[in-house]
Amino acid sequence: MILVAIGANLPGPDGAPALTTCRAAACLLDGWPGLRLQALSRWFATAPVPSTPGVPDYVNGVARLVPEPGAAVPDPADLLAALQGIEARFGRVRPYPNAPRTLDLDLLDLDGLVRAAPDPILPHPRMDQRAFVLAPLLDVAPGWRHPVSGRSAAELLAGLGPQEVRPIA
Repeated sequence: MILVAIGANLPGPDGAPALTTCRAAACLLDGWPGLRLQALSRWFATAPVPSTPGVPDYVNGVARLVPEPGAAVPDPADLLAALQGIEARFGRVRPYPNAPRTLDLDLLDLDGLVRAAPDPILPHPRMDQRAFVLAPLLDVAPGWRHPVSGRSAAELLAGLGPQEVRPIA
């Protein structure tokens, strides 16, 4: 199972709302050679982490991808490059850490692979500290367990302090 976080809090380069950009990115994930979108979470509105005055809320979700029958699990670096290519199509720039963005695609987990280097680090660092990742992850992979700690997504989410995460109607 391949888990990808999808998020945005700025309009796309065409002026499209963040939710529209996130939906379009999910469609592109489904069309990636050798992969299929198996499940897509609900969309959530979430406050920026860390909290930043004047920064708009994010739209966040999680996609669960699987290799097509007969296809191999992709190389993590190749998949990261593909995700960054999709981000670039939607005008993603990285002026400073945690900057507002038109699109953010994070590789969260790749079949339980654990690796500290090179990029991408897997599982995604800090995913276990972020309700905006764990809440939608529960929609697509309720039985998922963190490959290092062994804790379930539900346990991790329950152990977090208050973080504003609300489903988008």
